[in-house]
Amino acid sequence: MLKLLNGLQNIMDAVVRGLDFLGPLALRVYLAPIFILAGYNKLSHIDDLVPWFASLGLPAPEVMVWLAALTEFFGGIALVAGLAVRWFAIPLMITMIVAATSAHWDNGWHALPETELTMPWEWRSDLIDEATAGKERAKEILREHSEYGQITAAGSITILKNGIEFAATYFVMLLALFFLGGGRFFSLDYWIARRFRD
Repeated sequence: MLKLLNGLQNIMDAVVRGLDFLGPLALRVYLAPIFILAGYNKLSHIDDLVPWFASLGLPAPEVMVWLAALTEFFGGIALVAGLAVRWFAIPLMITMIVAATSAHWDNGWHALPETELTMPWEWRSDLIDEATAGKERAKEILREHSEYGQITAAGSITILKNGIEFAATYFVMLLALFFLGGGRFFSLDYWIARRFRD
């Protein structure tokens, strides 16, 4: 039995080794547009964001906006290309830590106000109750003053709780890329390493 299990594991290992480039590629393709768009939006609204960054208590808010915008924009482009993935993962992870601790921490874990906790470490369940009540009130207003079915045809109404969930998730994905690198075949890092590294 052990010999059979070892044989099956060897087959699995061989298949996974042959396709191991898919994991980093999927992470990069998923994260890149998120960061490119976030960075582009910040670059397009620098003057509007400086007071908001200041209100979060961040030091040198103008510098911080520029750092966040450029890191996200060029980091996203680097992820698409698979260029210096490990190097860009570091400032992108720092950006996610700053975003989580300054802009989202007070809102708890969940980005959306789930009616049932999906993570046991949610520390702002009170905001879930408030958001749920706000959502029900918004539904009442929309039903009374609009074509509710038409408005919700593409999806239900929700109230953003804006917790750290997305920033934490992106951080974990970037951490995986930091250790995995850009992957084989579909990253410039791979081809540069083949050409120029020993």
